Amino acid sequence: MNRYRKEMTAAIAMYCIVLGVSLWLLSLVDPATSSLRVLITLLPMLPAVAVCWVIVRRVRGLDELQRRIELEALSVAFAGTALLTFAYGFLENAGLPRLSFVMVWPVMGALWIGSSIVCSRRYR
Repeated sequence: MNRYRKEMTAAIAMYCIVLGVSLWLLSLVDPATSSLRVLITLLPMLPAVAVCWVIVRRVRGLDELQRRIELEALSVAFAGTALLTFAYGFLENAGLPRLSFVMVWPVMGALWIGSSIVCSRRYR
């Protein structure tokens, strides 16, 4: 396993652990202590920043062709996420259930992975 995968696996594992701990702590904290609840709720952002840092470091280490492929893939993922979230926002007006903003990143991540595969095939 290369360095990027190890770092990404560790960062995502840490995110999952911190998320679980923060949800558990929220169940123990009195709802009247809103400032403490906000702090606990935002704890998973620390490993989320680590995930972003791992991605940035990876992109900085890529050669020019691979950077171009990743830029194209991210462009497709960004535009696709925008279209999907706008469309679903309109569908909410038609009665579909409201979704949390937390759903945006998994959509963008899935589109990034898929478009990376498609974009990299173009240069084979």
